[in-house]
Amino acid sequence: MIFDEIFKNKSFFLIAGPCVVESEKITYEIAEALKKITDDLDIPFIFKASYKKANRTSINSFSSIGEEKALKILFSVRKQFNVPVITDVHNEEEALLAAQYVDCLQIPAFLCRQTELLVAAGKTGLP
Repeated sequence: MIFDEIFKNKSFFLIAGPCVVESEKITYEIAEALKKITDDLDIPFIFKASYKKANRTSINSFSSIGEEKALKILFSVRKQFNVPVITDVHNEEEALLAAQYVDCLQIPAFLCRQTELLVAAGKTGLP
């Protein structure tokens, strides 16, 4: 499993990244900086960014550069920096889509009682 090495003999690990994928450039810059810091400190690192922010305070707030484009950037971060990647999903279709690009799915707290979403995420086989 992708997380075995992270948890091996480690009591602390870092999950960090931007709130949402805004662009390839910004996402890579953040991933590179976090990877360097965590490598220097010997801290296991998991990159986290939303490919789509569904919980905005305004309907006019930024939510995504495009689902597939953002997921491809997350996949590229995963490969380029050799780190596991987590993103959050908000419905059953998103679970199936995102699972093709990342190592782990996160269910936002306000959705953790949505049975169909939990079942769909479980069916992907990802943690």
